[in-house]
Amino acid sequence: MTQPSLAQELESALRDPDPGARQLALAQLEDLSDPELIHPLIAAVRDEDPTVRALALGHLEDLGDPRAVPAIIGALEDEETHVREAAAATLREIRGSEAAPYLIDAMRHERPFVRTSVIVALRELRDPRALAHLEGALEDPAPEVRREAVLSLAYLRRPESAPALRARLRDPDAQVRQVAIGALDALHASGGALDAPGAPALAEDFAALLSDPDWRVRVEAAIVLGRSAHGLAAPHLRSALDDSAWQVRKESALALGRLRAASAAPDLIRLLGSDLPDLRKAAAQALGELRAAPAEAPLHRLLGDADVEVRKAASRALDAIRTGAGRHETFARD
Repeated sequence: MTQPSLAQELESALRDPDPGARQLALAQLEDLSDPELIHPLIAAVRDEDPTVRALALGHLEDLGDPRAVPAIIGALEDEETHVREAAAATLREIRGSEAAPYLIDAMRHERPFVRTSVIVALRELRDPRALAHLEGALEDPAPEVRREAVLSLAYLRRPESAPALRARLRDPDAQVRQVAIGALDALHASGGALDAPGAPALAEDFAALLSDPDWRVRVEAAIVLGRSAHGLAAPHLRSALDDSAWQVRKESALALGRLRAASAAPDLIRLLGSDLPDLRKAAAQALGELRAAPAEAPLHRLLGDADVEVRKAASRALDAIRTGAGRHETFARD
């Protein structure tokens, strides 16, 4: 008489009417070498006990077998939050191109949580067939789905996605606008969007976002503009030094320093008198990058500042000014 396989033993254990016994069978399952285990585990995803369902999903995550994708997608609709989260985590670990059609089909699901989970899985799968569908998700009615689509396209860093991402700079949802800025910056870092012939226009789009109603979007725009290598950003960043949000003022000051925007020195010197230590520190750091000689006296006064980080920034800026004057370049359009 032949010994039952591990899959057969698990199937038998999962038929036990006691949910505790079924849970124990899954909890003690360590050897996942038998490919036939996929069948009882898929069946267990539909078990009446939520703990059994979650445990089964955990083993399916370890297996990463694309045959489980339909069952996992179904578990994304589970009534229990922890089971839905387990299903989303499992879906991210699925590998194999045969999973792509199931995932792409699920992007039409009525529930936003399912669509966002599928988008993350497609991102990890890196299947070229998914690119058009990810770009299509940028028009999804749910903002959380659009955000995840933007993040996924940023992760994939495909320059051809730049026009679709650029359109999200005008998204009605502030968080989508914010992540779209970062996504386009990621394309720039990989030799994409901001190196293209339309780069000045894109920099102007970022500069326009310094007037966005959401301060977090303005912060992101200031950070990216400081890395944009476009002198046309400097006037906009100088205006942002008067922003109502101190975070925007801080990042604008740091960006002006990175851009070596010499014309901003008077505005930055004025910022040294801010009541906020973070702003005094940022202004000192930027003036050090500018090697701004007129800032020596006000920076020297900051050596007695109550905040230790401000004192350090002022000291470093003074060292930079005294030892590096004339060693930096400014933008012709500054």
